[in-house]
Amino acid sequence: MTGADTGPPHPGGAATPDALLDARHDGAVMAQAVKCARDLAKCAETYPDLFDAKPINETLFNAVACANAFGSPWLTASGIRMAARTSLWIFGLDWLVDHVATSRDEVDDINRRCLAVAEGGAPAPGDGLTRFLADIRDEAAGSPAFAALRDDWLAQLRRLLECGARELAWKSGDRAAWPTFDEYLENADNYGSAWVNVSHWIVHADQGVLDHIGELQAASRDVQQVLRLLNDLATYERDVTWGDLNAQMLGVERAQITTRIDEIVARCRDRVRPLRRDCPEAAAYLERQIGFSTGFYELSDYWGSL
Repeated sequence: MTGADTGPPHPGGAATPDALLDARHDGAVMAQAVKCARDLAKCAETYPDLFDAKPINETLFNAVACANAFGSPWLTASGIRMAARTSLWIFGLDWLVDHVATSRDEVDDINRRCLAVAEGGAPAPGDGLTRFLADIRDEAAGSPAFAALRDDWLAQLRRLLECGARELAWKSGDRAAWPTFDEYLENADNYGSAWVNVSHWIVHADQGVLDHIGELQAASRDVQQVLRLLNDLATYERDVTWGDLNAQMLGVERAQITTRIDEIVARCRDRVRPLRRDCPEAAAYLERQIGFSTGFYELSDYWGSL
């Protein structure tokens, strides 16, 4: 996408056509990713009851760290920490909802506990999911922008939780009650990237972000739908094995998914283009998510093996 590489200088210096300097630029970004991956591994050690599943391993930590480092190559590891940690938290949530919970009542209880903590409540002892969320909440609350964006943050978390429960109900029920492609795509908030994005903006908000948060959130949900579909193209065999839902299971051909991706990307470009002047970092951050994920999902995935 045009404009995807615009933004302020990053720790490695501005990218140039010179091969040596380009390599230095990439190496500096990768160094931030390595630092970030170490932080995620420490998070997993801090909440072992949440991250003790085999597929949550170094493969996932490294992939999440790289996605965020190359998504914001002008930031240090500490600058991408919020986005990376919220991404990791979502993997823990997904594992509990999709593979540990045995009933809708358990999922509803997970959602209730998470919302209570997000709204300021104390996590339950021994509950790694809400302990980690409370730490994320407290870090976000330390940002001057939290008061202005708190409602957006809570609303997007609520959508993430509700959409996860909805997808669980779909895949646990009769196939005749499975969603249409449009219904499935509208439920893409369970992917979670829109909540990650608003969490990231809380700690990096300038006046441009605050003035355009509604437009940014709309573009963010476009990006989220694109990432959901790119993931589905990449993980069909794994989803069949793990019992997860995938757009291709709804009778949608790969060519149809690719066409829909192109349509959503075009809509997202129209939304982002006017934002590049007032909030260039936020606009570039969204565009780079699409570019990075398109390349990444052509060759790999985040989860480790069962």
